[in-house]
Amino acid sequence: MHYVLDFADLRQYLMLFVRGAALTIALTAVSTVVGVVIGALCAIAREEGPIWLKAIAGLYVELIRNTPFIVQLFFIFFGLPSLGIHIDETTAAVLAMSVNLGAYATEIIRAGMRAVPTGLSEAGLSLAMTRGQILRHVILPQAFAKVFPALASQIVIVMLGSAVVSQISVPDLSYAANFVQSRTFRAFESYLIVTALYLVLAIALRRVLMRCARRLFRGTVKLRGGAR
Repeated sequence: MHYVLDFADLRQYLMLFVRGAALTIALTAVSTVVGVVIGALCAIAREEGPIWLKAIAGLYVELIRNTPFIVQLFFIFFGLPSLGIHIDETTAAVLAMSVNLGAYATEIIRAGMRAVPTGLSEAGLSLAMTRGQILRHVILPQAFAKVFPALASQIVIVMLGSAVVSQISVPDLSYAANFVQSRTFRAFESYLIVTALYLVLAIALRRVLMRCARRLFRGTVKLRGGAR
């Protein structure tokens, strides 16, 4: 079968793709901040908290890591209104992405905390630092620096996984592709453009994250992996 590529009909939808890409970036940025904070708090809870708090954090991690992201998204957007909690589609997308990233970030950060030499904590105690100060100024900076490449990869995965938020009518990149192909019947061209945009966004995001890491953790430990 001979197929001729034709992008002419898609030109009028250029700004729709641009707005979709911008929203995808915004969703990723907000969920990254919230998700990493959740991950750090849960990692501390699992390593330093009382038994009951460890159990709650562990249950959260296992629940999120062993269920599909789209089910989590649908539960938040369609399920919570049954309990009287009504949120718009964009907020639901951010919440689902943040909760999902938080669960994976918990185990990544926790691994980094366990990789920090115990001698550093002992040195902090010898300087009369409190446990909270040791966590904040010694353990967490070292932990983040050690696992940042893995954390960056997980952030990219969450960004790519955000494509399913179009299922609840969030006008992201995948929503733009669905809309354009339904109007122009040029499905191949529409999804080719969106595939290329996701590829560019993923590569750019990874590079930005690794550059930020080198600035943030300069002098802490040598970062490995990621883009140069």
